[in-house]
Amino acid sequence: MSEPTLPQIGKFLRGVSVRQIRMVCGLILLAYLISHFLNHALGNISLEALAWGLHYHLLFWQFLPVAIVFYGAVLVHGGLGIWALYERRQFRWKTIEPLQLVLGLCIPALIAAHIIGTRLGHTLFGTSKLYPQVLHGYWATASNRMWMTLSVLIIAWIHGSIGLYFWLRMKAFFKYAAPFLLAAAVVVPTLALLGLYQSGRTIVKDSADAEWRAVNLAPDKTGTPAQADVLETITTDFLIGYLGLLGLVLVARGFRTLHERRAGMINLSYGNGRTIRVPKGLSVLEASLRYQVPHASVCGGRARCSTCRIRVIGDCASLPRPSNREAFVLNRVGSDADPAIRLACQLRPDADLSFFQIFTPQAAPTRHGPSHIGEERYLVSMFVDMRGSTRLAENRLPFDTVFVVNRFLGAVSRAVIECGGQPNQFLGDGQLALFGLATTKQIACRQALAAAGRISAHVEELNQFLKNDLREPIRFGIGIHAGEVIVGDIGYRDHMVFTALGDAVNVAARLQDMTKGLGCEVIFSDDVRATAGVADDALSRQDIEIRGRAGPMSVCVVAKADALSALVDDEKPVAA
Repeated sequence: MSEPTLPQIGKFLRGVSVRQIRMVCGLILLAYLISHFLNHALGNISLEALAWGLHYHLLFWQFLPVAIVFYGAVLVHGGLGIWALYERRQFRWKTIEPLQLVLGLCIPALIAAHIIGTRLGHTLFGTSKLYPQVLHGYWATASNRMWMTLSVLIIAWIHGSIGLYFWLRMKAFFKYAAPFLLAAAVVVPTLALLGLYQSGRTIVKDSADAEWRAVNLAPDKTGTPAQADVLETITTDFLIGYLGLLGLVLVARGFRTLHERRAGMINLSYGNGRTIRVPKGLSVLEASLRYQVPHASVCGGRARCSTCRIRVIGDCASLPRPSNREAFVLNRVGSDADPAIRLACQLRPDADLSFFQIFTPQAAPTRHGPSHIGEERYLVSMFVDMRGSTRLAENRLPFDTVFVVNRFLGAVSRAVIECGGQPNQFLGDGQLALFGLATTKQIACRQALAAAGRISAHVEELNQFLKNDLREPIRFGIGIHAGEVIVGDIGYRDHMVFTALGDAVNVAARLQDMTKGLGCEVIFSDDVRATAGVADDALSRQDIEIRGRAGPMSVCVVAKADALSALVDDEKPVAA
């Protein structure tokens, strides 16, 4: 595997957004939380197990490089959370999003006393508050901090779970992993809280023994009253400062709103006759949500998809330049060359704007069954086309023609399914099949080549069956190519189909079309051959020009598709 080049690194960094940085930091904090919860859960076994788990927990998280990353993530994630409170102009997303933000902002206030009393107390005074000391202080004295700590555990877990859901919900594996993740989201905190409860009961019982109290509640472990007063003062000052910072952010939001209104209002025209008047500073998507104009946005305005795209009508020179993140997303979908295409969630116009939405939202979905949100993934696309269907229909009744075409498509579909693929679209007398929806790249490429061989065998059987009714045998052409494509539900309301879009699909269709001119049955890209692990000298290759591509493509030309069955069966995979 080649090392990443400087342009590739630069492109990657340009695609990193503030939200992604916050997400990475959040994942680090969630990892710490899971470790801490599992440690708490050991309290269901014994205090000794609890102490054993704490030893390894601290050994890892207080290791200097890990501690630097962890505390850096705490500061960055918390700071970006406060920035999100200031930056967000519109809170009419789904209820779960502002809930996550509010819960996240509550965590520092609720956890401050615990962190300052344990970590800062150890740093300033050398105290060593571990489970016996902390749980005794909470349970034996019935301190209100016990309820604050239990609350912050639940709040932090819910906050992290929501963030994990937002990150994973668009992943291909999420629908399979969701039940297991939900089970873990319920079981882990339940065991942790039960572990704290059981440990607390045990410690309260043990604390009646004077010897236990002398060992575990000595000043070198819990601190002196004077030290406790200092930590209490620090806690109070932190809370005042933190709440003051949140108040300052809210005041700043108010000043910003006032400034934007004084700066003037602009008109947003949607291209369908509707115009709304909004203050400057709102993004187009925020304006749509504020004024209840339906606007497509799968990712909720996070610039992680392009479904909110708009096409600006008129001059684009006065528009603000796309941010790095917006430019990255537009580049991924091939729209960066057109200045009229923008992301509604990122574009904040400062003058009147006319546009129309590229993806029209559905006000009320009527489709039944599971939906497939668009995602990018590696698939192998195979186009199969029946040759001579026009001549076939010349002297036949329509019903007879449809019968023959359906038998041909049935033979192709049977071969695709037998080899692990999925028949996807039927285009007249042709078919698009997809491989790799649930397999690796290499397996998908080998399945596609094997399917081409089986198509030949099944069509030959069909020709034998219809030999008395056909003037000439049914012939076909197959094009195969692989690469990153967009898969998802395409269509309108009840007429939605799951399919693939992208350059790899288009190339496969053009390769199939080129089988006519080259007089062969199969053409597939050399990338498919290499990924499948077929040897370099196993097939003849040539470079061909493909419409829409800048340079020639190396392809394998196979005169008879049945040769592929033996090749894939006999060939041992080699490193691609």
